[in-house]
Amino acid sequence: MKTIYTYLKRVVLAGCMLAGAAAPTFAQWDSSKAHLIVDWQMNAPFSTGYADKISGWGMNFEGLYDVTPRWSVGAFVMYHTNHRYIGRQTLQLSPTESLTTDQQRSAFQLPFGVSTAYTLCQGNYVRPYIGAKVGAVFARNTTYFSSTGVYDEAWGFYVSPEIGLRIYPVPGKRFGFHVAGYYSYGTQHTKTLTCDIEGQSNAGFRVGVIF
Repeated sequence: MKTIYTYLKRVVLAGCMLAGAAAPTFAQWDSSKAHLIVDWQMNAPFSTGYADKISGWGMNFEGLYDVTPRWSVGAFVMYHTNHRYIGRQTLQLSPTESLTTDQQRSAFQLPFGVSTAYTLCQGNYVRPYIGAKVGAVFARNTTYFSSTGVYDEAWGFYVSPEIGLRIYPVPGKRFGFHVAGYYSYGTQHTKTLTCDIEGQSNAGFRVGVIF
């Protein structure tokens, strides 16, 4: 737990330093340089085996400001839920306890924090970029069985590099389309029934609009 708090303090400190460095620029706010991205996303967890089925139960919301023509900074919040059904089996909970049941597993993730992106090519219609998101993640893993269930909640540090395209059908207009692929990792630790999960890796893609 102390390690997680250390990570979070570093994230907060980095955010404060970034805000301080950008203060002179934001003092001269230009609304034409601000952008809102709203994405639907597909997400596939791996490396845990808990709820590793790819799903489209997620969204990404991101606000960015163009500090320079190529570099943008901002903030993000997203959520995603993945599910997995496990057929009836006998689970050995302890040397003297066992449980025979099927399971419906649900893994919910809510990352949020700061984001940045660098445009590789300033085309009129298509603008490829690389970016990264850094912050905290809240996770809740739930195992439903019979008429009840058990869950565990945890916080962790979150990092996610991505590569994507911003597509503008009409050059010079604010409205466009957004496509991105990403990898993410969270340090949260959760435990439900026989699943002890230390960290969570994900990969997926997003499709959305830019305003």
